[in-house]
Amino acid sequence: MKRTYADKRVRRPLFPLPTFLLFFVLFALLTTIQMLMIGRAIDYRSLPPANTAAVIVFWVAASLVCTLVTGLVVRRHYQKPVEELSEAARRVAGGDFSVYLPPRHAPGRMTHLDALTMDFNTMVAELGSIETLKTDFFSNVSHEIKTPLAVIQTNAQLLQQDGLSEARRRDCTDTILQATRRLSSLITNMLKLNKLEKQVIQPLPKPYDVCAQLCACAVQFEDVWEKKQIDFEADLEDRVILCADEGLLELVWTNLLSNALKFTPEGGRVVLRQTSGAGELTVSVTDTGCGMEEDTKKRIFDKFYQGDTSHATEGNGLGLALVRRILELSDGSIGVESAPGRGSTFTVRLPLAPRKEATP
Repeated sequence: MKRTYADKRVRRPLFPLPTFLLFFVLFALLTTIQMLMIGRAIDYRSLPPANTAAVIVFWVAASLVCTLVTGLVVRRHYQKPVEELSEAARRVAGGDFSVYLPPRHAPGRMTHLDALTMDFNTMVAELGSIETLKTDFFSNVSHEIKTPLAVIQTNAQLLQQDGLSEARRRDCTDTILQATRRLSSLITNMLKLNKLEKQVIQPLPKPYDVCAQLCACAVQFEDVWEKKQIDFEADLEDRVILCADEGLLELVWTNLLSNALKFTPEGGRVVLRQTSGAGELTVSVTDTGCGMEEDTKKRIFDKFYQGDTSHATEGNGLGLALVRRILELSDGSIGVESAPGRGSTFTVRLPLAPRKEATP
């Protein structure tokens, strides 16, 4: 009866019939040599034929038993684990990332198969994480694209109606323009973040006055803080030369200032503070907005994550992810301190000069 295996691609076990015969011949050859050596001391011709036959049968049986034991050991310790690993890999290939194979030995007695099993479990866990991130990514992208498209569609249908007042028509066009800007910002940030993560965009450091850059970035939002009657304060040094990519860091400052002004209510306060010393630049942006819970702080730099789950505020959850990636490429870091109802402070730290690569 032909044996079938869980994996139809497998046509033979790790201990097939030819290997069985090879081991049997080797054991038989060894016993024959041993019998010949013993025969020098004992004359088999002087023994009764029955005794001689019994000796031959005994050694043949011993060879057969040794071969079978070897086959069982190979099957238990090698073939069966490999079969289990093959079946688990087949399940993972089918999309099941809940597979887990327990090691066969304690940590102090691990074999290469145990190490292979542990590496396999780690690989499956990583694949499961990637699959979850991919699912979340498509879900978030779909939501962020669908929302402005729905707004555009609704207002475009309103514009098709007859007898629409000029004021109402203006409101519809303004809403459409706002939705298209949001959609354009989403796509632009997605492309930038993708290029940064794939390192298609590499920072090009050059010396420039970072204090002048911070002032220029803050002035861009003057209309925003005046409209919301926000008390904006800038505490900056006169001049600090930073060697970094000026264009990428402009994205960092504008994102942080935009978020601070967006989440600060009317009559609130936003402070931009910059200091330098010991070869390091420190820039902090503090607001008196709604603040964040601890869970929100842990995920605030994740792509598409927004603390406002209703998505009522303008944004797509990519700004801070973009900020963190730029700072990582610039050897910098960012931290956040926040509490509900007490506002937030984002602090950026950057080396004033690029760090030299370690020489081998």
